[in-house]
Amino acid sequence: MDELHRISVEEYKQVEKAPIVVVLDNVRSMNNIGSVFRTADAFRIEKIYLCGITATPPHRDIHKTALGAENSVDWEYVENTATCVERLKAEGYGVFAVEQVKGSVMLDTFVPDEQKIAVVFGNEIDGVDQEVVDLCHGCIEIPQFGTKHSLNVSVTAGIVLWDLFYKKML
Repeated sequence: MDELHRISVEEYKQVEKAPIVVVLDNVRSMNNIGSVFRTADAFRIEKIYLCGITATPPHRDIHKTALGAENSVDWEYVENTATCVERLKAEGYGVFAVEQVKGSVMLDTFVPDEQKIAVVFGNEIDGVDQEVVDLCHGCIEIPQFGTKHSLNVSVTAGIVLWDLFYKKML
């Protein structure tokens, strides 16, 4: 840790966080959940909201990919994703689903004008629930150029969170 200039969990809890929160909407894979925790730790994300069927720590399958980030990143379970989105909007967050829909904004051209931003990542099969998409201020899409039309949710989170962190903090 010292050679890599990494901070301790206690120090992490005290440092300034990026004004970004993550909402996981019914994410099934505990490996994906753990990966999102680890990415959130890397970019000092403020908090993760685990919604619906999304599993919560402590769990060995989450820990397997989070590698302890489930202890550093603040998180909260909210049963209903729509309720979570409404709450975040009321708290002044700009809320954006990461989803391929008509009218979505490509990530490379997305400008996060809001002071605080929440990004919603969806289920591995069905994406973000349509009710939740309808509640969001908009949708962000990652440009893709291959034969597949989607990325794994944890890969998507890594790309989007890095981009938002870069735009907001660097």
